[in-house]
Amino acid sequence: MKLDTLQKLYTDELRDLYNAEHQLLKALPKMAKAASSEELKGAFEKHLEQTKSHVKRLEQVFKELDENPKGKTCRAMKGLIEEGSEILQQDGEESILDAGIIVAAQKVEHYEIASYGSVRTFAHLLGQNKAAELLQTTLDEESETNELLNRLAKSTINPEALMETELVGAGSSQ
Repeated sequence: MKLDTLQKLYTDELRDLYNAEHQLLKALPKMAKAASSEELKGAFEKHLEQTKSHVKRLEQVFKELDENPKGKTCRAMKGLIEEGSEILQQDGEESILDAGIIVAAQKVEHYEIASYGSVRTFAHLLGQNKAAELLQTTLDEESETNELLNRLAKSTINPEALMETELVGAGSSQ
């Protein structure tokens, strides 16, 4: 496809997001299972439910456009998920692995925040106000998830990982 109009770019980016969300539907249960923190498991389970809504909203946008949402693979999400899978396959201290899982999850969230912000702006420019509202709702949820991950990292996960690091360090110096 030749990207010679903003409309074509918008549709192409929406397809990218649609595929990204489908990839996440498969990855989030694995992340929840791998997390040792109950709060972190809960955050991933909540985001899985939100992701199902994200897919439905994207389908609404495609219906308005009279376009098919399928046909593109989001290579960026594929790479982010592959990178996150490396952490899930590691052996190590639970709190440190949880900290690594949060890093992987936040990379995903930041990618989604950038993508949804861009397509929402395109929708506004193209006069597709209903789509812009739907995309803004998803953008808000992605931002909330990112903030939840920030809070979990700051309040419990990273401090526990630091304590574990200090314990391991103290044990190795004896």
